[in-house]
Amino acid sequence: MVGNLLNFKGKVVLITGGTGSFGNALVEQLLPQEVGEIRIFSRDEKKQEEMRYKYSDSRIRFYIGDVRDAQSLKESINETNFIFHAAALKQVPSCEFYPIEAFKTNVFGSENVIQEGLLAKVDKIVCLSTDKAVYPINAMGISKAMMEKVFVANSRKIRGSKTIICGTRYGNVIASRGSVVPRFINQIKNSQDITITDPDMTRFMMTLSDAIKLVLFAFENGENGEIFVQKSPSATVKIIAQSVIEIFGDGKTKIKEIGVRHGEKKHECLISEEEMSSVKDLGHYFKIPPDGRGLDYEKYEIEGTTNSRFESYTSANTRKLSQIELTSMLNTLNLI
Repeated sequence: MVGNLLNFKGKVVLITGGTGSFGNALVEQLLPQEVGEIRIFSRDEKKQEEMRYKYSDSRIRFYIGDVRDAQSLKESINETNFIFHAAALKQVPSCEFYPIEAFKTNVFGSENVIQEGLLAKVDKIVCLSTDKAVYPINAMGISKAMMEKVFVANSRKIRGSKTIICGTRYGNVIASRGSVVPRFINQIKNSQDITITDPDMTRFMMTLSDAIKLVLFAFENGENGEIFVQKSPSATVKIIAQSVIEIFGDGKTKIKEIGVRHGEKKHECLISEEEMSSVKDLGHYFKIPPDGRGLDYEKYEIEGTTNSRFESYTSANTRKLSQIELTSMLNTLNLI
């Protein structure tokens, strides 16, 4: 549940991309908090209708629009207190084939949300990013890295404004829509082999509950330009597949390697080597502060900078989950 320090009572909250896994989970956390109104902004009328019947709560209002269209955002943002910006194109292969579409949503769409939020004088905007934004090699990651640059740059320009813009990064959310675990389960149900890319590929593993806690931690503690990261374990793709087979398999399911897909990394990174030099360890989380320097580089050369080397925080060097641990984690989730 939401921590006691968070005060949503009577407040108006907007969730862009609110019909997704994150949006549904956040709604379930906010409703018991006596929230004044939850606004769901998305392009998908079918999923909005499903949410309308699922929750049947007059405090939830639905807005159809696209973050690419600033005009369509205006009504939903007007008189809003807080924005959780989750709208994104996030499928790596499809973004590789349609990179301009990824940029229209993830970069220009985010700029629209921020600018409309500033015009409406909202209190806080929390932007959701991904591990793929660090050392990006695919269009999805590059667009998310640019999204981060957009919100950090805007945060520099709004000193004196009451609005705070901060963000989060997280890795693979187990069983979220479009992720690998549901695909493995469907393959087993259809008596197919489980298809994996590279058995030694690693991914950060966190539950949807973890993701919500991270975002709400950022909401409660974030200042302008800061990015928050949860300390997360990882698992190899092979371990993930074996754990799903252990739970759902019938003893006949096999694992088939099909090769790395377009734009995939072998290991993901949540904090770069450069960022680790200034990161703040908050116990369960890391905080990445923005670079507050201006463009007057000469004075910083005079002051000097450290040459110390820091190791980036990746799915290869974080703690690895064993099959027993991952199977136990999966068993705590409602995967059927």
